[in-house]
Amino acid sequence: MQSFRTELESPIVEKDILELANKIELFRNGKIDEEKFRSLRLARGVYGQRQEGVQMIRIKLPYGKVLSHQLHRISEVSDEYSRSRLHITTRQDIQIHYVDLNRTPELWAELERDNVTLREACGNTVRNVTASETAGIDVNEPFDVSSYADALFKFFLRNPICQEMGRKFKVSFSGTDEDTGLSYMHDLGFIAKIKNGVKGFKVMLGGGLGSQPRHADLFYEFLPSDKIIPLMEGVLRVFDRYGERKSRAKARLKFLLKDIGLDAFKVLVEEEQNAIEYKTVTIDEANYTASTPVLVENPKVEIQNKEAYHLWKSTNLIAQKQKGYFAIGIKVLLGDFYTDKARLLADLVENYAAGEIRLSLRQNILIPFVKEDLLPFFYTELEKLGFVEAGYNKAVDITACPGTDTCNLGIASSTGIAEELERVIKAEYPQYLSNQDLVIKISGCMNACGQHNMANIGFQGMSIRTKDKLVLPALQVLLGGGNLGNGSAYFADKVVKIPSRRGPEALRRILNDFESNSKGKLFVDYYKEKGEKYFYQLLTDLSSIDNLTQEDFIDWGTEEQYVKAIGIGECAGVVIDLIATLFLESDEKIAEAKEAFNNKVYSGAIYEAYRSMVNSAKAILLSENIKTNTQASIIKQFDELFVENKKIDLGTSFSDVIYQIKVYPPSKDFANNYINVAMQFLKHLRAYRELQVAIKS
Repeated sequence: MQSFRTELESPIVEKDILELANKIELFRNGKIDEEKFRSLRLARGVYGQRQEGVQMIRIKLPYGKVLSHQLHRISEVSDEYSRSRLHITTRQDIQIHYVDLNRTPELWAELERDNVTLREACGNTVRNVTASETAGIDVNEPFDVSSYADALFKFFLRNPICQEMGRKFKVSFSGTDEDTGLSYMHDLGFIAKIKNGVKGFKVMLGGGLGSQPRHADLFYEFLPSDKIIPLMEGVLRVFDRYGERKSRAKARLKFLLKDIGLDAFKVLVEEEQNAIEYKTVTIDEANYTASTPVLVENPKVEIQNKEAYHLWKSTNLIAQKQKGYFAIGIKVLLGDFYTDKARLLADLVENYAAGEIRLSLRQNILIPFVKEDLLPFFYTELEKLGFVEAGYNKAVDITACPGTDTCNLGIASSTGIAEELERVIKAEYPQYLSNQDLVIKISGCMNACGQHNMANIGFQGMSIRTKDKLVLPALQVLLGGGNLGNGSAYFADKVVKIPSRRGPEALRRILNDFESNSKGKLFVDYYKEKGEKYFYQLLTDLSSIDNLTQEDFIDWGTEEQYVKAIGIGECAGVVIDLIATLFLESDEKIAEAKEAFNNKVYSGAIYEAYRSMVNSAKAILLSENIKTNTQASIIKQFDELFVENKKIDLGTSFSDVIYQIKVYPPSKDFANNYINVAMQFLKHLRAYRELQVAIKS
């Protein structure tokens, strides 16, 4: 690997990038454990993909806002380091694929020149903070949530309390009661409200999708806006300490809430407030830089196909609360577009709109602040780019994850079947071009990156084994999910599993039945009326594998016979059980604590010292072949197995030592003392370990 250096204005960012470069070098030389290295690179947005030897890079774009110059920079990076394709995710990120690991620090440095980060885009961190793509322009919003999403993103980026959690943590903001940010399926979801003239949020807690979807609990009916950051810090501290770490499948916040209950969780969050430095954090909207539209003369254009233009206007325009302005929705098939078009789009919005786009949760693009008299001009320019397909956020607009195209966990194709289902709708059900009720989503596996189990009609990639032990691609059909608004929703029922090639026929039957019998009802209401058994009877014959053809063994989007191949998932880091590595990490955390102390960030210094002590205790437990799980259980086990029986003498219990973090406010004196305690604790445990090794040898 070539030597890498960078020169950026931010020394913090530069340190991050140089650290990644250094760790890659150490990993290549066999000096870092593979699983430990995986954890580090994931937290830097570097994600393994299905194809060996290359990486997927996830670019973190808070609340989906991308400025014109940032889109240019992302395009340049994709051209140089990837394959010129950009993929919009269901969390308003952009992903690029087939990147050489050795070049990732250089790639990151290039992005940071335009304030675009990879930091904490993957791994056991706070993931991209998402928001309604219409934030700031929605006619129904009580206020613009963009500044609040932005402040929360910045506060928790690189925050020590959320760098090595048991699992990822997802946050969303909704601008209206329509809840287009999907609060009900997030770890924390905020819905904008105003009460007695005070801006705040309805708060939802502990939602999630995956193989076991869980509807979020109502945490607060109304929380003033200056309390959302302290609240989230308390939630993260509790999740970090008590969240599952042994079983990745049960490590999300929703499982902790299921285990201890909402009331007990709220008590733990309240207990953390004394350790939190800022009891209130006022978010000043004036500090947020909102994009403003340019003033420009209206270029004269002539619309050739007026019928197509009027259809586009009826399906792809959103009237803004700013009089005389519209937002234009661009339907992006499967979220994929290319850098040549991205550059031209960036120039278009820079010169004729407000110099920004918003990426949507449905993998689309929204252009805000287009003057009404510029709509014909925008249509002609977007038509040149192939960006005027009708049906933005309508039934024909199907969401799908990458599936078996690039993802390690993909079981069956999601993109291939999505393209086919869109073709069926356009050709056979053109009325759904303007139908906003029906939502169709597809995931390539149970992890639900395509959000299939919250859709009206969902498909999940699976496989079926025949009596002759042959394997073919399959789809689980899910029905009845839907967003009801204001934090309420239904999750879809699993109805039937069918060979993938029969997916289009399943969709036809569902739509034909709905058309004939719904009598104007919304799909979610019609499904509740009919029930799961009704639709099972409608579709069950499609599940038969007694009449398979050769085509059934070929997945959508490919011409080769299906082979089930599932890799190792990288949605979270893996626990490292190497004693020496853990002690080294404890050293690093103490160094981080000292640096934070010198920068007068006392709460951060204290938390790094806390993490060091937990890490050191874990090392000793593992050295005795004692299995560990949550931080709280590590602290309890260490007391029971080493302190109470006098194997290690601390003069008091380990709980009393370490839980000072919950007792004392984060002052300079306490931070200094707590760091010293962590240093002495590590020194004590190293000596114990050396003695035990000497005795055994």
